[in-house]
Amino acid sequence: MFTKFIYLEWKSFSRSASFASNLALKILMGFLVLYFAVAFLALGVGAFYILKEMKLDPLVTINKFLMYYFVMDLIVRLLLQAIPVMNIRPLLTMPFKKSTIVHFSLGKTMLSFFNVVHAFFFLPFCAALIYEGYDAVSVLLWGMALFSLVYCNNFLNVLLNNKDNLLGIFITVALILAGCQYYKFFDITNYTYPFFEALFHTKWLFALPVLVLTGLYYWTYNYLKDDLYLDAGLSAKNDIAKTEQLTWLNQFGTLGTFLKNDIKLIKRNKRSKTTIGLSVMFMFYGLLFFNSNSHQPPVMQIVAGIIVSGGFLMTFGQFVPSWDSAYYQLMMTQNIPYKGYLNSKWWLMVIATVVSTIIASFYLYFGWSVYLIIVVGSIYNIGVNSSLVLLGGAFTKTPIDLSSGKGAFGDKKAFNVKTMLITIPQLILPVALYGLGTYLMNANLGLALVASVGVLGFALKNKAFVFIEKIYKKEKYKTIEAYKQKG
Repeated sequence: MFTKFIYLEWKSFSRSASFASNLALKILMGFLVLYFAVAFLALGVGAFYILKEMKLDPLVTINKFLMYYFVMDLIVRLLLQAIPVMNIRPLLTMPFKKSTIVHFSLGKTMLSFFNVVHAFFFLPFCAALIYEGYDAVSVLLWGMALFSLVYCNNFLNVLLNNKDNLLGIFITVALILAGCQYYKFFDITNYTYPFFEALFHTKWLFALPVLVLTGLYYWTYNYLKDDLYLDAGLSAKNDIAKTEQLTWLNQFGTLGTFLKNDIKLIKRNKRSKTTIGLSVMFMFYGLLFFNSNSHQPPVMQIVAGIIVSGGFLMTFGQFVPSWDSAYYQLMMTQNIPYKGYLNSKWWLMVIATVVSTIIASFYLYFGWSVYLIIVVGSIYNIGVNSSLVLLGGAFTKTPIDLSSGKGAFGDKKAFNVKTMLITIPQLILPVALYGLGTYLMNANLGLALVASVGVLGFALKNKAFVFIEKIYKKEKYKTIEAYKQKG
């Protein structure tokens, strides 16, 4: 039966209207997976000996910070890991057991990269422990317990997939605990370290995480199975509609009409609301680069400037026009100029970028030079990246189901690995310009070059829009055909 499901999954992928773009993205994702696998492998091999050179006990040090490791793993999963989606409705009318459908879907989550990548860290570290004379049985049982906790996070992600507020709560709690430990107010690891240490020294204790994992699997299985009905978890949910006129936008004509539509879309859907939360999170990304303890290359600071000011542009803009996929066909039957449609999206991203730049003024704490990097990143986003994301949208033919957030197998992620992959070309040019200016003279010249390209892009906006509009018209019918596909 599982073989049949795998066959159906392959047919769904290979017959998709966006097969070529999906294949290209999967190849790029393969390189990204390889990069992280090598990084984790290097960390797993070197962690033992690096900690030894620092005069630290490797096992004790790792056990002390495993709590943060698993909390961050859960946060990353809630943010990025998509729940596998199958075309459930047709299967329910066929002679397939619901239990088989659910087991197959959960099995797909267990093979996720978010689970496999941990092996590249823990297996080499365990091998180093055994090689250095630690008790082999204790090491193997300790490793089994840690992998059980990894898969516990996997099933917690499935259970918490529709709990939108929990991601913010987890991040807030993690930041508060890390801050309290950094400033020596309260050290949570004093309470979690004994448990992880006991997993190594008390051989039978490994059974506790294994039992918790078993319980979580059956809890998740029953949770999904109970919603596997056409008139229950898979049915469309009807909410009470609220009317908002936003008449003050009428003065902008066609532009105002589109802006009203986008504002209502963002306010009324969980998936689009997530973009706002992610934009706020991206605003704090610069803390990794601009603090005095950062070991990042100075040339990478321009990346932080672009991300801090362009969070909304990256998360929302990358999915234009997919946000409108539900009624895109209807829109194309109206006398609507593409230029007006694209211009409204451009203004929405520009306004969000300016607002983000103003709010990010708290980076003045690190000095005017730091905030200047953010301002330059904002100029580049407005002049260049705003047009690039709209151009990329013409080739992104993945429909967005705004009502999928409450489905049992729905994927409501507004941000995923594919989104980050599409942003890579938008970051290479400013890094090259900033690096060139820094190499020729100093950082100020690098910022001037990046800002100049941004201003040039803004000056050539109309010509760029003519080109982008032609691409959208050329891809119009392919996009409509792709949006017709479900599942």
